[in-house]
Amino acid sequence: MADDIDFDSFPVGSKGNQFEDFSEGRAFPHHWGRTITAGDNAIFSTATCNWNPMHLNAEYAKAHGHDDVVVNPMLVLCIAVGLSVEDLSESGGPFLGMNDVTFHRSVHPGDTLTASSTVTEARESASRPNTGVVTWHTKAHNQHGELVVDFCRTNLVAKRGNA
Repeated sequence: MADDIDFDSFPVGSKGNQFEDFSEGRAFPHHWGRTITAGDNAIFSTATCNWNPMHLNAEYAKAHGHDDVVVNPMLVLCIAVGLSVEDLSESGGPFLGMNDVTFHRSVHPGDTLTASSTVTEARESASRPNTGVVTWHTKAHNQHGELVVDFCRTNLVAKRGNA
């Protein structure tokens, strides 16, 4: 069966941006967003062995002033990073780190997050001439436009023609 497939009819397309696409101050409004479900939160919290009752027990969370469980903040951060990948790091390149992560408000099941990023620094790599180092400031908001998390992250990004 595989012998009948014409692999040339499935060309590999390049995705993502290269170093030259990231100038300081350039803004990237990321795609449509992501609604977080109670199941997302329960699976993530359980898989990461986070047994905090605030994330898993609705009655406990209600007793502490919340309408429902509070979504695990690390899941919120992972979703915010994930929303940015298509625009910022889909073409690959090592993740170099994250700084200044601030959680501004609680997120609950049913909340929809959207994100946007701005290039804060883009410089050529001193040790790898075919790459650059890019830092973005990303902000994620809920469906009410309220800031829920922001952070800076840095990646090594290939220059055009060196992906």
